[in-house]
Amino acid sequence: MILVFGRTGQVARELARQAPDARFLGRDEADLADPEACARAIREAKPDAVINAAAWTAVDRAEEEEAPATVVNGEAPGAMARACAELGIPFVQISTDYVFDGSGTRPWQPGDPVGPLGAYGRSKLAGEEAVRAAGGPHAILRTSWVFSAHGANFVKTMLRLGATRDRLTVVCDQVGGPTPAADIAAACLAMARGLAARPDLSGTYHLSGGPDVSWADFAREIFRQAELDCLVADIASADYPQKAHRPANSRMDCSDLARFGLSRPDWRQGLARVLADLQEVSE
Repeated sequence: MILVFGRTGQVARELARQAPDARFLGRDEADLADPEACARAIREAKPDAVINAAAWTAVDRAEEEEAPATVVNGEAPGAMARACAELGIPFVQISTDYVFDGSGTRPWQPGDPVGPLGAYGRSKLAGEEAVRAAGGPHAILRTSWVFSAHGANFVKTMLRLGATRDRLTVVCDQVGGPTPAADIAAACLAMARGLAARPDLSGTYHLSGGPDVSWADFAREIFRQAELDCLVADIASADYPQKAHRPANSRMDCSDLARFGLSRPDWRQGLARVLADLQEVSE
């Protein structure tokens, strides 16, 4: 049995689709604000593997509430990883491109130096370090620009705004790979199962959709596929100020995924599936 922390988030919802026999823990059963409760849940469940699909994802709010964000994103995954190490079972932790400083134009490799620009990135980096320090079989999966038919994300925001406006301004100087939550879920399951047979595959991996695009070009493809007549005008990040600084370069080298028999997904195909899901829900 695979134990999943998270129930309502984008990746957790996709994990439920792909692994209906897994056990999912919501906040009522295991609150990441209480790391020891999370560790206790693992020890009591005695699963075959654990996937942490829960996190503090409010990037801007983390700037004002770094301490609680670090408990959720840093201390809780560490407690989970230590419990998994005690049991000798795989632990899969989802991380983020925000652990990098966003400089340059070269895709980030898993072993590149980190340098988070803000509180959210620091909190996720703390989680990575705690998972590695636990010493058990683990995979840290860094991803970016997650979207799905569930929850709040860029695709759903663009669809909502594009349906009522004929023009939108979207940032053009941040470049990365939009990533379907379904592909993240599939990778987490493959890693959990792969580590059970090959603990030596433990390490840090990157998964983002290809090809790399700007947010503005991502928006254009959303409108193209959704057949919405909405013009996208490019703007610089400086013209769209936010509390947390976003990385300009979120390109990620995903070649190490091949160790698990995985390859970089085409986000445009994932977008088509998400739009089909949303259309089905609306009918």
